[in-house]
Amino acid sequence: MINESHHVAITDNARADALQGRWVLVATILGSSMAFIDGTVVNVALPAIQESLGASLVDLQWVVESYTLSLSALLLLGGALGDTYGRRKIFGLGVLLFALASAWCGSAPTIRQLIIARGVQGIGGALLVPESLALISGAFAPAARGAAIGTWSGFSAMTAAVGPVLGGWLIQHFSWRAAFFINVPVATAVLLVLYWRIRESRIGDSHARLDLTGSALITVALGSLVTALLEASTRGWRDWFILTLVLVSVLAFWEFIRVEQRSRYPIVPLWVFGSRDFTGANLLTFLLYGALSATFFFLPMSLIQIHGYSPTQAGGALLPMILLMFVLSRWSGGLVARYGAKRPLVIGPLVAGVGFWLFSLPGTEAPYWTTFFWPAVILGLGMALTVAPLTATVMASVDEEHAGMASGLNNAVSRVAGLISIAALGQLAQGANLLTGSRRVMMASMALAFVSAACGWRFIAGRAVVARA
Repeated sequence: MINESHHVAITDNARADALQGRWVLVATILGSSMAFIDGTVVNVALPAIQESLGASLVDLQWVVESYTLSLSALLLLGGALGDTYGRRKIFGLGVLLFALASAWCGSAPTIRQLIIARGVQGIGGALLVPESLALISGAFAPAARGAAIGTWSGFSAMTAAVGPVLGGWLIQHFSWRAAFFINVPVATAVLLVLYWRIRESRIGDSHARLDLTGSALITVALGSLVTALLEASTRGWRDWFILTLVLVSVLAFWEFIRVEQRSRYPIVPLWVFGSRDFTGANLLTFLLYGALSATFFFLPMSLIQIHGYSPTQAGGALLPMILLMFVLSRWSGGLVARYGAKRPLVIGPLVAGVGFWLFSLPGTEAPYWTTFFWPAVILGLGMALTVAPLTATVMASVDEEHAGMASGLNNAVSRVAGLISIAALGQLAQGANLLTGSRRVMMASMALAFVSAACGWRFIAGRAVVARA
């Protein structure tokens, strides 16, 4: 009788844990999808925002950069906050802040208010994105965790594909403001599930885990650099304000390195860069994802303003690339086990570079299927060859205990790459018509992709990746 009761209790607990896991997946998929979609939908909305609010190119860059700056600078701190104060609590705070900022974006009467609201949105994203995987890790046993993360990744890829098309449709048939307001009901559903169905999860409560000084310094360093890059197009590089910003950025970054070396709980543990594979993988990430972010920023504007695409069509122009990455990711991951990481991380960026180059060629008259479709396919093939081996290299270059930190750091590097590349490559588009400026950006993206392939050849050994695979 006792054994039977014990068996029933175990079964009930297992069912409760399984149900808890399903609710965690629902909440984290919906919550993180808001941040992923907003990172791409806004690019499609930029021409409409420019016309509605009378924005300049620099203003439009700030609409994207203010979000990316706060997200990339605070991403690692967001993960540490969840470990300290509770993952559910910080995730919920991030979702709420993201929703409020989205409503502010959708009702912003001026471009300045929109830029500020986007910055607040990025803070919300920095709180909710790292906690998504942390909540999944805490809700699933190790044996089921891989499948759960795969489910989360699969749905994230689907939202990344559908997001620009849905956003383009909303912009075309309603307003660019609808692309922001759509986040409010989604966030409401996430918060209801979160606080009615999901238990709290944390691994510690020590305030010493929070590297607030390091977070502040890297925010100042990145913010000063991006401001200098954006404002230099109108002020010039000899302007005292620009030179002061560059000096502040250098000093803040230098002090950031010193603080991280001395900190007991650094937000960026510098020792991890002692791994040649890890350093090479992050350098490759910085260059290739910088090229990709610049393309995602400038191409939709070019399609809408030069080639006459509707917002829906512009949102779907890169759909072949995203679908190829989704379909081929498992196959490319298998290449690591057979050939190691080095070959895919050289060939993939080279193929992606060809895709960037092909984007620079079309004129203004030819149809999509003979102009932008094939560059999107080739770029997608190149990125599909790269992403899974790159992730495998990052994860295998450190021990299992620090795998989460390595993944978060690589994610932050990709965000910082987009932050800097949009500001820097925007200099190429200044003073030229939009078609010429777009072509210059695509050629620069090609060059970055080719240099990233050289980094893969020079730094990546991949032996550890093969052994772990």
